[in-house]
Amino acid sequence: MSEVVLALDIGGTNLKGAVVDTSGRVILAETIGADDATAEPLELVRALLARLAGRAEQSGHRLVGAGIVTPGIIDPETATVLYASTLRWTDVPLGSILSDDLGVPVAIGHDVRAAGLAEALFGASSGAAQSVLVAIGTGVAASILTSGTQVIGELSSAGELGHIPAFPHGEDCTCGQRGCLEVYMSGAGLARRYAALGGESLSAAQIVDRLPHDPLAARVWADGIEALAVGLKTVTMLLDPAVVVLTGGVSRAGDALLVPLRRQLSESLAWRAAPRVETSVLGTSGGRIGASVLAFRAANRAEVPEQWTAATLLSPRDLTAAGAPSLQTN
Repeated sequence: MSEVVLALDIGGTNLKGAVVDTSGRVILAETIGADDATAEPLELVRALLARLAGRAEQSGHRLVGAGIVTPGIIDPETATVLYASTLRWTDVPLGSILSDDLGVPVAIGHDVRAAGLAEALFGASSGAAQSVLVAIGTGVAASILTSGTQVIGELSSAGELGHIPAFPHGEDCTCGQRGCLEVYMSGAGLARRYAALGGESLSAAQIVDRLPHDPLAARVWADGIEALAVGLKTVTMLLDPAVVVLTGGVSRAGDALLVPLRRQLSESLAWRAAPRVETSVLGTSGGRIGASVLAFRAANRAEVPEQWTAATLLSPRDLTAAGAPSLQTN
């Protein structure tokens, strides 16, 4: 019987689960919606993992571990979700609950840190002992690696890059502070500011599409680029990373993002060279890949992921691609 692990990436809108073998290949996958306000997220997670574990066993595989990554404040040592607002969780001992369910060791990690780990092992920051991954989606968060070790912090909340003061006397943030980076450069921030300044209700992607011919879109985007450059300057001076990797929906803006951002960051660092700024190699698969690594480590198979390559991990590129049969859900 071949050994496999379960990997689950809990997002704001979806739960993306997979059965992963020792080559890093997704052999079975299921994605379900996580934004049903009437459903208890924990029960959705338990049910999804039970289905995947059952199918893996029926297919002749032996489950040896599981890795679950989630937003919020995570204590990886106790495998506890201390707080996750989008999931309505406070002090949930997720690791022990799921380990009892599945009968195997379970690792619990932070979603962005897991993606940063995966990127450092197999992606754009591979080979760099000092790196930062910045996820720019609805909000902004970071994964920090220094000397190859992830920085978690005293309160298990290191990496809240979205809430550093890019403009100290700027606009109010929902967190209670003013001028936070994600007020200006995040999917939600870009959309909110465009509408507040007189534009239509548009997504961040639609705003980027309008840059060549819409002065308001150009203004909002320029403010966002400036805020992100300030944030990355702070990161550079504090942590001295070799590379900064951008991931998340907004990072897909390509040269509209990278060209002005690299220029502004370089110009703002008067006496030192800027770190490389790259976009993610692993993309939306980063959280799942990181969860798989954590799962094999929990199962005392730490040597297994060391053999993986990005080429193997990204075929299929996501959990529902051809080659990863999906389960039907009710």
